[in-house]
Amino acid sequence: MTEIADSTQQPESSDQPGLVRRIKSFVLRQGRMSKGQQAALERLWPQYGLEIDGGLLDLQQLFGRDAPTYVEIGFGMGTSLAQMAADNPDRNYIGIEVHRPGVGALCKLIEEQGLSNIRIFNHDAIEVLEKRIPLNSLAGVYLFFPDPWHKARHKKRRIVQAEFAAKLAQHLKSGGEFHMATDWEDYALHMMEVMSAAPDYTNAAGAEQYMPRPDYRPLTKFEQRGHRLGHGVWDLIFKKK
Repeated sequence: MTEIADSTQQPESSDQPGLVRRIKSFVLRQGRMSKGQQAALERLWPQYGLEIDGGLLDLQQLFGRDAPTYVEIGFGMGTSLAQMAADNPDRNYIGIEVHRPGVGALCKLIEEQGLSNIRIFNHDAIEVLEKRIPLNSLAGVYLFFPDPWHKARHKKRRIVQAEFAAKLAQHLKSGGEFHMATDWEDYALHMMEVMSAAPDYTNAAGAEQYMPRPDYRPLTKFEQRGHRLGHGVWDLIFKKK
């Protein structure tokens, strides 16, 4: 399961009077990087890494071509993102992940597979959207197996909230897709409720319907294990009107 970047939920009080801070949808645990991941990160970051500063990206200039661009928020160890990039060389991909070992792992995969259609942010997704992603520029956004924050007191930390859906819609092209997947039924129901009420979207599967896993979403080892244990997986795809 991957933990994802920040959400735009209700503000939380700050230690400083008059200031508020957003509720985080992740807990930053850096963990250890392998030597291979660290070396790949050091070699590839100058070419594939993106920083939060620098203004809005020129996607055509960034990738050296005019092609549909997709963003994955919280790509974990990068296996799904690398697979999608390998299977769809005609598409551009931007991965966003706050955990540095995952960034190193993706760099290693990029190097091993000779991928050229991925760029990476090691930063908070909300800030990336606000500061670097142009409006009406994305063909799709992926959010696969985000932290479900299953305890009742933590549900406010879930990234899929009305404010986040509205913000994301600003960056999607007309007809662009927001594809979510989760193995927590309660979170799937929450996603369906939030997205069905979002005025900027329509459910690609039909009202209140979930989507069978599309072929382009790789079946991860984590998901395969869940299937063996009888766990369900729910995919939701909502298109920008």
